Amino acid sequence: MTETIDARGLACPQPVILTKKALESSNALTVRVDNIAAVENVKRLAKSQGCQVTVNKEQDETWILELTREGGATDVRGESELPDIVCEVAGKEEAKPAVSGPSIIVITSDAMGQGDDELGRLLMRGFFHTLPQLDSLPDMIIFYNTGVKLTIKDSEVLEDLKQLEQAGVEILVCGTCANYFNLTDQVSAGKISNMYDIAGALTSAGRLVRP
Repeated sequence: MTETIDARGLACPQPVILTKKALESSNALTVRVDNIAAVENVKRLAKSQGCQVTVNKEQDETWILELTREGGATDVRGESELPDIVCEVAGKEEAKPAVSGPSIIVITSDAMGQGDDELGRLLMRGFFHTLPQLDSLPDMIIFYNTGVKLTIKDSEVLEDLKQLEQAGVEILVCGTCANYFNLTDQVSAGKISNMYDIAGALTSAGRLVRP
C-alpha cells in the first residue's frame, strides 16, 4: 500500500525528513510538495535510498513525486546524515575533517543569517524544529548575545530545546547576556553559565557550527 506524505507549506528540510522517516518502513510513497527546491531534495534522498522516482506537476503549483523501491524497506535510521539538501543557494561540498573534541553549535542571535530579521527568525525556528529529527546531534549548544532569547519560557523553539536536552545535548546559556536583557528568571532550557565555562567549551571543541 502506498503511503502519502503531504509536505506542502513545510519549510526546508522538513519534506526530506518526513520522506526519510517514511522510507524506514515503506517501499512505495507519494510525496506532495509545493516548490521546486523540495522536489530536487526529495528526489536526491529517494535516489540515495535506491528508489525510482517519477515527478508530475499539477496546475496549482503542486508537484507529486511517486517513489518506489524493490525489495524490503531499508533501515535508514542509522545513517548519520541526509544527502545534500539545497534550501537556497548551493555551496561547495567539502570533505569532513576528523575531529577529536565535542561538536558544538553556537547561537549568537535569535535570527539566522544577516539581512531581513523576520526571515532570519523564521529560518532559526526551522533550524531548531529540524535539529531534533537528525540522527547526528551536537554534543552542546551555546547561546549568547540575543541568542539567549530562544531559551526563555515563551520561545517558539523551547519544546525543541527540551527535546534536545532529553536526547543528551548539553545547553549553556550566557548568564551575563540573560542578565543584560533582564531574562535570567525566564530562562527555561539549559543552564545559566559563565564565560569561563563557555570559553573552555569553545577552545576544546572538535567542531564549531554557527548557523
